[in-house]
Amino acid sequence: MSSKYDELSLKMHQQLRGKWETRSRFPLLDREDLAVAYTPGVAAVSSHIADDPDSAYRMTMKGNSVAIVSDGSAVLGLGNIGPLAALPVMEGKAILFKAFADIDGVPLVVDSQDPQEIITMVKTIAPTFGGINLEDITAPKCFEIENALQDIGIPVFHDDQHGTAIVLLAALMNASKVVGKPLEEMKVVINGAGAAGTAIARLLRCVGHDPSICISVRKVLVCDSKGIVCRRREDLNDYKKELLSYTNQEDLSGSLQDAMKGADAFIGVSKGNLLDADDIKSMNPDAIVLAMANPVPEIMPDVALVAGAKVVGTGRSDFPNQVNNVLAFPGIFKGALEAHATRITESMKIAAAHALAGAVLEPTADHILPDPLDHSVVPIVANAVKEKALEEGVGVLTKGKLV
Repeated sequence: MSSKYDELSLKMHQQLRGKWETRSRFPLLDREDLAVAYTPGVAAVSSHIADDPDSAYRMTMKGNSVAIVSDGSAVLGLGNIGPLAALPVMEGKAILFKAFADIDGVPLVVDSQDPQEIITMVKTIAPTFGGINLEDITAPKCFEIENALQDIGIPVFHDDQHGTAIVLLAALMNASKVVGKPLEEMKVVINGAGAAGTAIARLLRCVGHDPSICISVRKVLVCDSKGIVCRRREDLNDYKKELLSYTNQEDLSGSLQDAMKGADAFIGVSKGNLLDADDIKSMNPDAIVLAMANPVPEIMPDVALVAGAKVVGTGRSDFPNQVNNVLAFPGIFKGALEAHATRITESMKIAAAHALAGAVLEPTADHILPDPLDHSVVPIVANAVKEKALEEGVGVLTKGKLV
């Protein structure tokens, strides 16, 4: 179904010829400017960086730039539409980086869906950038790519996984306050075992992290299109098998509807219209429903509320409690860049979720997250991420100052 925004977006993109451009910070008004910006003056800068590679963070675009890399294999709800069709989305991500965090995002779509080729490409371009944002790459390929890029000296972050998981965790923390249930004691059902669902389950696990900031949810069930991910199933890939090391400890089996019975929270990162009122009624009283499928959520908010849910959120901007990744990724990369971090750790993600949740001082059923357009969120998240990076030793300090 088309909307008024379809026509407006098509018109705007054609008029502007895209959303992204480059601009010079340096004046080029006369020969003096040219001599300083380029030859002969620039040779001194290159020599300086050759002697002190870390100075590239202060003297080039590297210190404030993020490459936005996609192969177009999992774009929005459109599926595998390829790199060229993915480019408008990557341009959109770039302008969000600029608008919310003043970071220069550079869209890069890759004409290959071979994980090894993407890995090689990212490693090759890494010297140019301060971070890599992987985007719209299908699971399980996205796990392989991200895992292989964790030691290239700059943070590599797959936003479809971790941005979603961080915002969801913040939403759950505040929703738990609204319903008066400790999050640690809830039964949580995640529908969708792809990139986002897997990352959410991992973040809820929080194994091996500082208990003072860690939330460890004891009962998590993950469902895919065939039902509950359990040990007796013989159709699981390695990534779904790994989920079983920290989910479904009772080895329950059955359908999504079976999983919903007695649940305290539902997280949907799957397809629209999968649930009905009876599914919500089968949950525990004062249930939390975060139905993230776009553009049609797993259940519409009005149906869930009438059926007994107390807190309902979606990925849409036309309902309360929009769970939007823009609340996470600009601040996360801002903090990582300011710390000159070499990676983004699990503890940095958890710190970001706590900071985001704390940005809402008094959560209510209709207000568990900040407004996605609230520009005060980025510095709050960035400071938490930067502090955690330095605390963990993945940020770089020189003589007491950030490089």
